[in-house]
Amino acid sequence: MLRKFVTLYRHIIDEERLYPDATGQLSDLLADIALACKVISLEVNRAGLIDLMGLTGDENVHGEQVKKLDEYAHTTLVRAMEVSGHLCAIASEESEDFIPVKEKFMGVRPMSKYIIHFDPLDGSSNIDANISIGTIFSVFKRVSSSGPGTLEDCLQQGTKQVAAGYVMYGSSTIMVYTTGRGVHGFTLDPTVGEFLLFHENIKIPKRSKTYSINEGNYTKWSEGLRNYVDDLKSDSKGKNRPYSARYVGSLVADFHRNLLYGGIFMYPGDSKNKNGKLRLLYEANPLAFIVEQAGGRATNGKERILDIVPLNLHQKTPLFIGSEEDVLEAEKYVKS
Repeated sequence: MLRKFVTLYRHIIDEERLYPDATGQLSDLLADIALACKVISLEVNRAGLIDLMGLTGDENVHGEQVKKLDEYAHTTLVRAMEVSGHLCAIASEESEDFIPVKEKFMGVRPMSKYIIHFDPLDGSSNIDANISIGTIFSVFKRVSSSGPGTLEDCLQQGTKQVAAGYVMYGSSTIMVYTTGRGVHGFTLDPTVGEFLLFHENIKIPKRSKTYSINEGNYTKWSEGLRNYVDDLKSDSKGKNRPYSARYVGSLVADFHRNLLYGGIFMYPGDSKNKNGKLRLLYEANPLAFIVEQAGGRATNGKERILDIVPLNLHQKTPLFIGSEEDVLEAEKYVKS
C-alpha cells in the first residue's frame, strides 16, 4: 500500500509553489516528458507483438546499429517536446545535431526558455533480451535571448541544470527526477495511468558493498583501476571487503539499484576508448545531478562531472558514480 496517494503532477506543482516567481513552464514540461514516457512504456511492453524488436538497418551518429525501439522513442520524445511550447531546442543522443524548435511552436510562448537533452532509450542493446532499459533527460534554461535555440544553449555545464531524471522500463515503469530539491521516485500505475509517489527524498548510502563495472575490459584498464577492483574483491580484514559485483549493462538499471541500495558504478576510459563510451550531456550530467542531490558523488576519476565544460554535443566521458565514500576511494586509486 502507498503511504501517500500523490501523483507526479501534484508533486511537481507542490514543488513549484515553493517559488513565487515560477511561471509554470518547467512544471508543464516535466508533465509532458512523463506523458511521452508513458507512451514509450506502452510500446516497450508490447514490442514483440507489434514488430518493434530488432534493428532498423541504419546506424546512428556514433556508428551503432539503431534498434527499432530506439527510433520509436526518439521520434516520440521529439514530437512531444517540440509542440510543448516550453522549449527552444532539443538535443538527442540519436541525432547528430541539435534540433531548434520551429517558430510556429513558440508562437504562444515567444520566450520559451528551456532546452532539453535526452537519451531516448538507454541500454537499447538489451531490448531483445527483455532487460530493463530507460529514458534519461536533462533540462537547462536557455542562454540566448529569443527565437529558436542555439548550439550555445545546448553546450552548458551540468551545474546549470534545472531538472533531470530518468524513466526505467522494467517489471514496473519508474520515474525518478530532481529539480534541485531532493530526488523523488514514482511508479506508473497502469490501472489509472498515473505515476504515483513511492519514494520521497531518496538518499544514497555513503558507502556500500556493491560495485558495477564491465570486467571484460580488465586488461585495457589503467593499473590504478585494476588495483582498485582487485582490492574490492579481496578478503581483507577490517576493510569492509569483499564487495559484490552487480552489473546489468544497462546504465539506468545499474544506476537505479545503486541509488536505492548504495554502491559504485564505473565506466572508465581504457586503452581502446580513452574517454569511455558514455555521453556527458545525455547520460553523465543528468545522473550526476541526481546522485549529488541524493548525497552521492560523480566524477570522471579526476574532475567533478558537473564542472566539465562540454565542447560538443556527443562528448564522451569516463564515469565513476554512486556512494560518496566509494567514489572517493576509487578516485584515489585512479589518480595513483
